[in-house]
Amino acid sequence: MLDVASGEIRRPGVVVIDGDRIRAVNPTTVPTDAAVVELGDATLLPGLMDMHIHLMIEPGTAWIRQPLYETQAEWALLAARNARRALLNGFTTVRDLGSAGFVDVALARATDEGWVDGPRIFPVGHYITITGGHCDFTGLAPGILERGPEAGVADGPDEVVKAIRYQIKHGAKWIKMCATAGVFSFEGPVGAQQYSEAELRAGVEEAARHGIRVAVHAHGTDGTMASLRAGVASIEHGTMLTSEAIALMKERGVWLVPQAYLMVEGGGIDPASLEPAVRRKLAEIEPRAKFSYEQAIQSGVKIAFSTDGPLQKNDPWREFVALVARGMTPVQAIQSATIRAAELLEVEDRGRLAPGLLADVVAVRGDPTQHIQAMQEVQFVMKGGKIYKRP
Repeated sequence: MLDVASGEIRRPGVVVIDGDRIRAVNPTTVPTDAAVVELGDATLLPGLMDMHIHLMIEPGTAWIRQPLYETQAEWALLAARNARRALLNGFTTVRDLGSAGFVDVALARATDEGWVDGPRIFPVGHYITITGGHCDFTGLAPGILERGPEAGVADGPDEVVKAIRYQIKHGAKWIKMCATAGVFSFEGPVGAQQYSEAELRAGVEEAARHGIRVAVHAHGTDGTMASLRAGVASIEHGTMLTSEAIALMKERGVWLVPQAYLMVEGGGIDPASLEPAVRRKLAEIEPRAKFSYEQAIQSGVKIAFSTDGPLQKNDPWREFVALVARGMTPVQAIQSATIRAAELLEVEDRGRLAPGLLADVVAVRGDPTQHIQAMQEVQFVMKGGKIYKRP
């Protein structure tokens, strides 16, 4: 088993589960009445965590037509399918950073109640975005899917506050603001700043009054710096980081939540399947993201694992490989999805295999600290003491 705090492999790997909690780790004796699950040549890990996922999105090009042709009921069913896939891939906790119709909030409740199989979910409700911004529906004719603060479209500090209050009222546990333009949208240059520092600060301060923190979608440097000065908790994407931005992130303890596989390696997406404008943006961002992530890792910025998935080929393990390619050790990559993710979420009941913590346990074939590709071979998944996948 991997002790993620020290980064050391412990042999043997024996975990005793009682209800939904870990009772003991590598005890001298095992209860005589225990049911034994023998996994053979495998490494036990804490349940994995993805800190930036969108469970109601269909991988591929469907995101363009989803809001036009599908209902919230369909989104909920799709999200339930993707939640089960994420769980079977070993992810027992996720942060869903934006859906519509509060599908993520409903799904979080459904998984907690055991109605559907899925990870524990920290939802944000609707993204908070400027009119025509990255998280608004851009490229549509006037009058189609026009939205207001309740659905996350907010201009100016007062509307931002209203939008955030509405998300929290209906169950958001984090707030997601879109500080800059993005890749998979049609509103203009990928790094352009969209929210002002005053608007971002209003969002951070309002969320803080409710004990909630703000994650910010940010590519460009100006939007990233404004977000950092405003006091956000995490920078999502962060593909155009400068030395100044990295220094400020370290000074203020702000997390970077990158997507090395998607932003640097294309995420397995066939470029021909993308709209030309999106294809150009992705090609522009890849070399800049590569440099940003390598500099951030080398500089010791706090990093939490994410995929921005679901990925088209349902292969989130490739993010571990991509992080190692950018300069992390295999242990650091695994820590980003376990103990570091728990630190970002400010939860102490998961992220490690230790007595008293939640019985979230996964097993991979072989030793991922020596060969990170072993993260592909998730053969056992337990969440809260219940087995969802076994050899």
